[in-house]
Amino acid sequence: MAGLKAGAPTPESITVHGQSRVLEVVFSDGAAFRLPFELMRVYSPSAEVQGHGPGQEILQTGKRDVTLLNLEPVGNYAVKPTFSDGHDSGIFSWDYLYELGQQRDSLWEQYLQRLAAAGVDRDTPMAAKGGGSTGHGCGGH
Repeated sequence: MAGLKAGAPTPESITVHGQSRVLEVVFSDGAAFRLPFELMRVYSPSAEVQGHGPGQEILQTGKRDVTLLNLEPVGNYAVKPTFSDGHDSGIFSWDYLYELGQQRDSLWEQYLQRLAAAGVDRDTPMAAKGGGSTGHGCGGH
């Protein structure tokens, strides 16, 4: 999802709303999205969250109160957030932010369904990572 599709909308403004824990993004085509930090965190495009291929996604829990500590630009195509739980390896391309905004409600519903299927809720702490490092920086799996 990195990079930009030809002719794809680009952000005209990005505003961090710390108190309401929402990232507001207004795109060049007029679309405006309010992305909760929790949604961004649980759908981070990082390997730590997405795994290394389809079906390897790692269910994120305990992220209800996550905040955004920093949001830094990555070239002219993305931003890299640092979340209050220490997660900072996701690079959110303009395309991906737009997709999150367009699909926000369905992605949120999918997240709630995955939590229910796992028998946990939004406030359940993340399970401790299993023994030892795998050497690739995204935790043991």
